[in-house]
Amino acid sequence: MSAAPRRRGGRQVLAVGGQVRFRGLRWQVVGLAGQRVHLVADEGEEVVLAGHLFADPTFSLIGPEAGGKAEAAPQWGLFETAPAPARERALAWRRHIREVETGHPDGADAGYVVHERYDPERYTLAEREQAKAEELTALGFGKVSRSTVQKMRLDYRKQGLWGLVDHRTTRAPSLAGRTDERVVAAVKEAIRRRRGRSKGTVKALLPAAARILAERHGDAVAMCSQATFYRLVAALTDPREDNHGRGDGVPGPGQGRAFTPTVALRPGEQVQVDTTRLDVLAVFDDATLGRPELTIAVDVATRAILATVLRPASTKAVDAALLLAEMAVPHPARPTWPDVLRFARSSIPHREELLTTDERLHGAAARPVVVPETIVVDRGKIYLSETFTAACQSLGVSVQPAPPRAPTAKGIVERTFGSINTLLWQHLPGYTGSNILERGHDVEQHACYSVAQLQDLLDEWLVHWHHRPHHGLRHPVLPKTRLTPMEMWGALTAVCGYVPVPLTGRDYLELLPVRWLTISDHGIRLEQRTYDHDLLGPHRGQPSPIAARGGRWEVHHNPHDLRQIWVRLPGWDDLVEIPWIHRDHVHQPFDDRTWDHLRTTALRRGDHHQYEADLAQALDDLQRRSSAGHATRTEQALLTRAMPARIPHPTRTGDDTAHPAQPGREDRAGPPRRQGAAGRTTHRPSAGGGAGACGAGTDGWEDIESLDALDTEPDTGQWPDDEDDGDSDSWTDEWGGEQPGSPSPAPLYTGLGLWNAHQEAERW
Repeated sequence: MSAAPRRRGGRQVLAVGGQVRFRGLRWQVVGLAGQRVHLVADEGEEVVLAGHLFADPTFSLIGPEAGGKAEAAPQWGLFETAPAPARERALAWRRHIREVETGHPDGADAGYVVHERYDPERYTLAEREQAKAEELTALGFGKVSRSTVQKMRLDYRKQGLWGLVDHRTTRAPSLAGRTDERVVAAVKEAIRRRRGRSKGTVKALLPAAARILAERHGDAVAMCSQATFYRLVAALTDPREDNHGRGDGVPGPGQGRAFTPTVALRPGEQVQVDTTRLDVLAVFDDATLGRPELTIAVDVATRAILATVLRPASTKAVDAALLLAEMAVPHPARPTWPDVLRFARSSIPHREELLTTDERLHGAAARPVVVPETIVVDRGKIYLSETFTAACQSLGVSVQPAPPRAPTAKGIVERTFGSINTLLWQHLPGYTGSNILERGHDVEQHACYSVAQLQDLLDEWLVHWHHRPHHGLRHPVLPKTRLTPMEMWGALTAVCGYVPVPLTGRDYLELLPVRWLTISDHGIRLEQRTYDHDLLGPHRGQPSPIAARGGRWEVHHNPHDLRQIWVRLPGWDDLVEIPWIHRDHVHQPFDDRTWDHLRTTALRRGDHHQYEADLAQALDDLQRRSSAGHATRTEQALLTRAMPARIPHPTRTGDDTAHPAQPGREDRAGPPRRQGAAGRTTHRPSAGGGAGACGAGTDGWEDIESLDALDTEPDTGQWPDDEDDGDSDSWTDEWGGEQPGSPSPAPLYTGLGLWNAHQEAERW
């Protein structure tokens, strides 16, 4: 029976290197020249016309007639990746394919007798394929058709053994698995929108993808679970541009190392304090961008963030000292906050008893109030300074410096910084990431919040933090239930008790840095500044009663606002405020860095009085140029970072320790008025005025009433403005009456609602 050449695409195929049977011999094609075919065999060579060769009844193709290609080389490396059953099945198929083509399972060169049903001399290729299909079906390969045998044979010629492998066993799983394609599209869109921004966590993408899905399909498509979402993000994100960090509970490289855990059994037993730069760019007052510094205090027992201080520039020791006072008093709720964020609406145990014990909690935010016993700090200079240690000593707080090179000693506060980044900062515009590799493109163009706005956001977010379940807080009776910091504080307070700590404005002044100076005939000199007032008249040139200090007087100053100081004088219970002699010419607060800059740039001429006047004039010119936008970048940076520290206002009480009497109001409690050296009526500057001067001082000492006008500023949810508006005629009486020049009566500003110590002692 004659054999025809293999047809592909309707034409005969014969290539160099192929083997043919012709006239009973085995020939190899070594050349093609036009219609001539050059054949070589053991018996010799021969040149045959192609038409005569194809028409000869003894002609047939041997082996790979499709394209004349020899059997493909086995891809053993790729073949080994297939499962063992798939490899065994592929090897079995190879024997059957060879038998179809050559008549023997081991190939034409095996030298064995050709199987009768697969003899190429007797049967065509199609007949041999049909016979093999029937045989494989009988052997249990399933229902095999001739087309299946033909496909396997062609795959074997193209890919070798790899073509016979069942690729369903080697197919890579789908990136999305069985997740809805609409959900996958929403996740891809969320990743695309996040591309180019600073690195964030995968958890932050979940609400973004959910919003995209809701915008496109509404409620028709449900969002996948959090675990599925994590797998989708890991599969769909290109590793080369991966900008997503690990989520909560997924330890990164180097994490999870063993260390001794910190244990505290009562609120305030150990409080960890630390300072770090924010990973968010803020817009300063001069329209420049920078990363403010954040200082927080975290209670170990309750994981509560007791107090925060946000500063544009480097944090000073006075900021850390005032942080101590903020821990022990309730934080006021902003007027614009919903009632659910107030302490009176919280659901902690013994809430009514706490409200009865401490009346300040009625208007306070739903945040724990803790008096620290021990504070763990690092070895930064602000925490080892005399100002901070003295403040801790005055409040009865023990300071415990962390060991050198031991970051786990303050592990809780360090981890809290990471939580604030994950839960708050990374969602704000201007987020920079924790390092330069995680920073997105054009981050500066997205920054839009000021330092004050960031502080407001942080204050409100802290209330939500204290009502969020924490992994490290467990109840002894319900160990599998996570508690919130507020619930843990309520549970521990019910056991340990709660003692209100009354603090007045005088207490905040006591926490300011102390200098020991002399009182000369010209007043008190401090770094080329002269502070003077008639109250210093009897003490000029006199030594102080404290002999241990060599006759020097105790002077408190605020490094963020140098327009006044406070001196402890004999006969006065409180610190007395003494203004700078040039305060009338400087209407905005300035810090020590700005003053040092002026001292290095201003030329000195004349005596020290003339030099001080020149410095005051230079300071006024600098502030005016800054307001007009004509200051240099260095000068703008100095003034921007001179934002006053946030010092709370004292409580409105009738006692003189909280609010001394004003001149002309003898019916109020307080010491009698005194006649100053100039013969005019003066009075003891109030602690309220002192505290207000730290954050909202007045321009002139002559207008004593303006000090109390600051204390009655309406509570608008913002801290008092530090810039004088020049309107000293309009003020509101603190007792509720409207004074001439006041446009409308304003509600009393109660600040933190600080208690009066004497009234509290009488009530108890």
